[in-house]
Amino acid sequence: MGWVSVGVDHDTAAFAVETIRRWWRWMGRPSYGKAKRLLITADSGGSNGARVRLWKWELQKLADETGLEVSVCHFPPGTSKWNKIEHRLFSFISQNWRGKPLVSHEVIINLIAATTTKTGLVVKSKLDSNIYPSGVKISDQQMAELRLRRDQFHGDWNYRILPRS
Repeated sequence: MGWVSVGVDHDTAAFAVETIRRWWRWMGRPSYGKAKRLLITADSGGSNGARVRLWKWELQKLADETGLEVSVCHFPPGTSKWNKIEHRLFSFISQNWRGKPLVSHEVIINLIAATTTKTGLVVKSKLDSNIYPSGVKISDQQMAELRLRRDQFHGDWNYRILPRS
């Protein structure tokens, strides 16, 4: 099963984490309700990059809300194509909407949600109409408040964020 949020504003870390939050609410928790932790594989650049402070701040809020320990493993720079989602989800979405005019959010969401494969892929998609300002700064004080635990192996890329409550 796959999840795709279609946003109408900036691709920020807040948008990326809201996408994970929505997946957890509508797909993850119903399927894995007894889970105590969540593993996220992420690129090393962009809105969910290993150096993006807002990404970590928003993940802390998610951990606090859900009570989940959030483990993050970033792909090394230049290797995002190793991400299986690229091959197992987005390639089929691209095939499904190839040649079709993407004239509205409704059309885009319906085409994404209509994506299936012979092996059983099912995709859910929802519109995220929230506004995500760009350039949000996270202070050193806010970073100090994170319950971030770096792994011994490449701790800049691999870490856990523990709930604060």
